[in-house]
Amino acid sequence: MGKVFLVGAGPGDPDLITVKAIKAIKQSNVILYDRLVNKSLLEYASEGTRFIYCGKSPNQHSLTQDEINHLLVKLGLEGHTITRLKGGDPFIFGRGGEEAEELRNYGVQFEIVPGITAGVAAPAYAGIPVTHRDYSSSVAFVTGVMKDSVDEDEYWKHLALGPETLCIYMGVKKLPEIQRLLTKHGRPTDTPVALIHSGTTNEQDTVTGTLNNIIEKSAHIKNPAMIVIGEVVKLREKIDWFEEVKKEQGVTQLIH
Repeated sequence: MGKVFLVGAGPGDPDLITVKAIKAIKQSNVILYDRLVNKSLLEYASEGTRFIYCGKSPNQHSLTQDEINHLLVKLGLEGHTITRLKGGDPFIFGRGGEEAEELRNYGVQFEIVPGITAGVAAPAYAGIPVTHRDYSSSVAFVTGVMKDSVDEDEYWKHLALGPETLCIYMGVKKLPEIQRLLTKHGRPTDTPVALIHSGTTNEQDTVTGTLNNIIEKSAHIKNPAMIVIGEVVKLREKIDWFEEVKKEQGVTQLIH
């Protein structure tokens, strides 16, 4: 019997990988990796490791989730040691729970290796703490994409006056609808908003505004991007640090 490691690869910066994740990669002979995984992490793999790309983009899937589940089970039953390498954390909108369920159904051993999720890391790199004693004592991780059976009006009504900070995954295309429903159900139009593209990487691009004007201000932002809604966004102007680091690195590169 083989074993599957369901591993969080972190949000993009390869230095944010955990020690346990690296150990799992090194001991595996098969690695299934997603689109948003930093490819440099594959360099930790041992010689002869088989790599299988399982990337999903908004309009194209290399493998369906059912096919990935089946493949993990098949490889596990064949006796392989497998790392299922996922962007962020496997249990936060990573469908790791579904994969774990399927592995348990067939008696395949597995371990969960948590990773740093973009909902925390991207705002942090943009100088936005998702909680702050003076601004927010609650935070919700929210998906902008949901099953057809979900009543979206009720979904956003529940969130409009609920958690003080909303971190929204996969919501760029739905931003106009999110904005409409949140304000419809009582979120003030002057609530600060940030969109963070490719958070924690050198391509990170952050745009801030309010629910009233963020759609126009962020028109150039594409996926992958995190949306952060709440008063904590006001802190970016004061504690933004990553842009300074990027400037310092750019100067260093020019010198060398």
